[in-house]
Amino acid sequence: MINTNEKLGAYNVWANATLLGHLDQLVAGGATLPSEGLRLFSHVLNAQAIWLGRLTATPSPVKVWQEHDLAGLHHWHEQTSEKFQNYVNSADDAELQRLISYTNSIGETYTSQVSDIFTHVPVHANYHRAQVAKALRAAGLEPINTDFITYCRELSAKAALADAPSL
Repeated sequence: MINTNEKLGAYNVWANATLLGHLDQLVAGGATLPSEGLRLFSHVLNAQAIWLGRLTATPSPVKVWQEHDLAGLHHWHEQTSEKFQNYVNSADDAELQRLISYTNSIGETYTSQVSDIFTHVPVHANYHRAQVAKALRAAGLEPINTDFITYCRELSAKAALADAPSL
């Protein structure tokens, strides 16, 4: 059986790494990254850190809209993307059903099921990565495709080369 949350978690790591690699290439080519794109991608990685903190009952090291430069984006990707994926992959049924209560950045209190958070994080990230793509295009820069289906196609192609199932 395919575990959708595990696949979305792996996709999220791939998409963040793909976008970061593209941003690196743009800068190496002399481009100036749009501040709005950096702000939005910072938010993606900050949100991952915040959700990990909520899931593990530890304080978040970042604020929701804290801004990072490209080096900071790399740092927070390394600190959060795979860690979130590993948390998803290690969750048992009890963890998936667990409810957590938390307060958001504007002081509102909520209770959410862990399995819903596992879906929310990559969906939220995808929404904002699309906004980064729009900011890049508005700045005259070509965005990179980080669509889920593109990730799936890459998995299938790699599996075919290795003569193994993709996921």
